[in-house]
Amino acid sequence: MSDLMHDHTFLLFAGIGAVLAFASLVGFLLKWRAGPGSHSVIDNLNSRINAWWVMVLVIGVAFLLGRWAVILLFYAVSFYALREFITLAPTRRGDYPALVAAFYLALPLQYILIGMNWYGMFAIFIPVYTFLLLPILSTLHGDATRFLERASTVQWGLMIAVFCISHVPALLTLDIPGYADRNLLLIAYLVIVVQSSDVLQYVCGKLFGKRKIAPHLSPSKTLEGFLGGLALASLLGAALYWITPFNPWQSGLIALMLNLLGFFGGLVMSAIKRDRGVKDWGHMIEGHGGMLDRLDSVCFAAPIFFNVVRYWWT
Repeated sequence: MSDLMHDHTFLLFAGIGAVLAFASLVGFLLKWRAGPGSHSVIDNLNSRINAWWVMVLVIGVAFLLGRWAVILLFYAVSFYALREFITLAPTRRGDYPALVAAFYLALPLQYILIGMNWYGMFAIFIPVYTFLLLPILSTLHGDATRFLERASTVQWGLMIAVFCISHVPALLTLDIPGYADRNLLLIAYLVIVVQSSDVLQYVCGKLFGKRKIAPHLSPSKTLEGFLGGLALASLLGAALYWITPFNPWQSGLIALMLNLLGFFGGLVMSAIKRDRGVKDWGHMIEGHGGMLDRLDSVCFAAPIFFNVVRYWWT
């Protein structure tokens, strides 16, 4: 890790730690003033803060250990996200070969290809080869019951949980002039901008929200929360230009794009949950639901961000 990369990483995580420490103090004081008993908003806030401490610690350790640790971390993230998606999906016995191929062939190979820096293959491996292979495997059992729904569900799960998420560590493969050995900071930028947008939309919605945007898909999302979170997170993205190869206005525009993608990605994933009759994808992360509940916005933002950076700066 270069000295510049080390300095920027230290400053970034020190800043995140300071923000989380302040948030923890605020959460403690709110809980203390509210007194004993259950207070749903405060308890939810403190659960989110505690979960953020864990996530920042895990990502920080991966950054410290280097490139392959980051790739392995997101491999594990994709595995659990795919498991959550498939758990809520309609599958039958005839889908077992396709599911085995998804979990134990497509998933590891996608991350191996990223580790090999083989862009030409990891960019098409899932949307072309695996997309065609999985329904073929599902036909081997001869079960035509709800075949189209079952096949498309496995394909969609693999695209969201593996292909899209894998574009986060794929940022490490980019060769950006004047930005050597600093690609880890692009991952930090992506995650911070998109996740802060979710948090700020939640906070703005609680403080000012009145008009619901999509009450049948995500009742908690309001127009005021969306606009407030979008503006603040985009300003944060502009302020973080120093950890990116972008200048301030480029960083702000890219952050705006990521936040819009994250918002609409969250709506899409909410629609899937409502279709399956569940509130959360899982209960893996206290206060955050499942893995996909935290990564739904990243799933939609990561591939676009990767390709914007690749074609603009490389």
